[in-house]
Amino acid sequence: MSAAALDRKPLWLVPALALAALPAVGSGSTWLTLTVAGLAMGMIIFIIASGLTLVFGLMDVLNFGHGVFIALGAFVATSVLGGMADWTASAELWRNLAAVGLAMAVAMAVAGAVGLAFERLIVRPVYGQHLKQILITMGGMIIGEELIKVIWGPEQIALPLPEALRGALTWGDAAVEKYRLAAVAVGLAVFALQAWTLSRTKIGLLIRAGVQDREMVEALGYRIHRLFLGVFVAGSALAGLGGVMWGLYQQNVVPQMGAQVNVLIFIVIIIGGLGSTGGALIGALLVGLMANYTGFLAPKVALFSNIALMMAVLLWRPQGVYPVANR
Repeated sequence: MSAAALDRKPLWLVPALALAALPAVGSGSTWLTLTVAGLAMGMIIFIIASGLTLVFGLMDVLNFGHGVFIALGAFVATSVLGGMADWTASAELWRNLAAVGLAMAVAMAVAGAVGLAFERLIVRPVYGQHLKQILITMGGMIIGEELIKVIWGPEQIALPLPEALRGALTWGDAAVEKYRLAAVAVGLAVFALQAWTLSRTKIGLLIRAGVQDREMVEALGYRIHRLFLGVFVAGSALAGLGGVMWGLYQQNVVPQMGAQVNVLIFIVIIIGGLGSTGGALIGALLVGLMANYTGFLAPKVALFSNIALMMAVLLWRPQGVYPVANR
């Protein structure tokens, strides 16, 4: 979509929500802290949701087993970072970032490899059959959770932040956690890379063409199934990356964490327009901000605030903020 054709109205939703919360919060420093925390949470949710957004938007696959890749990435990170305790305990930032970067890379590789097996064994037989996709991928997630318990055990495992990423930066009376700023940076990098790949590269062009007219792309000699398989693997790897980010955000991991995050993921995808990467980013930021504002102002309301947010957006735009064409 060109810049001239871009619908800018949804872009105002995030700043509008932030400004609407300012008078309710009252204190400018508290509002800044909550806003940055909400943006960081939103970026982590976006990283997790972006993988499923790609898979659904480009392949039309309802993968309810996406949560298993999230949990797998987080548990792999506990093993990698646990074996690099000297690096994570160091006060040197570069050592901390190297350890976290290695954990992310290994988590993405493992999640991508498991995603490859998941697609071949579970998803491939049910292409084009949404109801069966929901049932069989939910079953795959349950089996995956049990396998995680076999390998790492059923108990909660701590995933503390590296030393240099702990604490907060202060601006006046406002305190912003260092890790939250790092999460925003990683989320923006993931979004920029996705947008560039889909809109500026030959692979992105072939994938988008394959979505519109698969038979024509195959007639030109391209194996579209391999491209779509690559999309599924990339989506699984992104879920693994998101699992590492979410585990460090919570500072602990449990085998059920993927299923717990699944609800937020689908809210984000529905708000975004069922397959739109830009829409998923807006939806994730809205969800993160809403959760933090309501958690501070009215904790009981926070239990259903994101459902109410989704309902409000769908009343405005029933197909989401940036609906995917031909969906």
